[in-house]
Amino acid sequence: MEVNMSRLSSLIRFYFTLGLRHWEILLSLSNINGIVISASTLRRHLKTLRLFRRKEHSDLLDIAVFLQDQLNRYGMLHGYKMMHLKCIQAGYVVTQETIRQLLKILDPHGVQLRRRNRLRRRLYHNPGPNFLWHVDSYDKLKPYGICINGAIDGFSRMIIWLHAYSTSSDPKVIAGYFIDAVSSRNGTATRIRSDLGTENCYMEQMQMFLRHDHTDYSRNCYLYGSSNHNQRIEHWWGFLRKQHAQFWINLFQDLKDSDDFSGDFLDKSLIQFTCLEIIERELQDVVHLWNTHRIRPSRNAVSPGGRP
Repeated sequence: MEVNMSRLSSLIRFYFTLGLRHWEILLSLSNINGIVISASTLRRHLKTLRLFRRKEHSDLLDIAVFLQDQLNRYGMLHGYKMMHLKCIQAGYVVTQETIRQLLKILDPHGVQLRRRNRLRRRLYHNPGPNFLWHVDSYDKLKPYGICINGAIDGFSRMIIWLHAYSTSSDPKVIAGYFIDAVSSRNGTATRIRSDLGTENCYMEQMQMFLRHDHTDYSRNCYLYGSSNHNQRIEHWWGFLRKQHAQFWINLFQDLKDSDDFSGDFLDKSLIQFTCLEIIERELQDVVHLWNTHRIRPSRNAVSPGGRP
């Protein structure tokens, strides 16, 4: 019993650190871990563990130092809500309003730059989770030798995989991303959509093999289309650029403008040697942040609100 209580406390602390609400913690414990407890029991455990959202706030100076460290890196691209989630997951107790005010002090120029323009987009339709995965490569860092490939679930908007490597044109690399995702999730999507590139040919054959016992395997389980019409992941690339990639684009562009980067094989290899591992690690942080953040419900949205 003592071991079970210790495990329960660890799980509650883990889900709390992710930024989940009380009802989300209860749901996660029940559906993922098979542990059913009441709301009052959860509150009692949270009190015992001294895990609070609205009292015992962290020291403002410590939070400001953390924010400044984030602003010195790709965190300079985050808005206050995403930065607040980062603070919560780093163990700080702080309100969104406090983060908003601190960012206005620490990064007034960035706050102005992040003022967004709203666009009217056509509605996207998807019947449910794991019905359609959108796969694509992000080429904004490719001129510098960094090739990013990712996949997103069209309904839940969960990132299935996101990786940086020296190439995104090798079908064996893309197939490796795919089969790792299938293995970790114990299954594949009903359909996959990508552009008509040779790098996707192995993944297509794997998907057709996995769907062979289903009626759609011969023609509907894998869809091809141009990248700019692969709406879900194209939209997410905009998020990636605003929240992460723009930092590296600016850095590499500065190297190019100062004639320290010519674009030849040696220069690309040097960037891969020094930066690829860092970027890959940061991409996993971005995925974790995205997959645990809360998407607001929208009156016109087909997909639900909530966490991916």
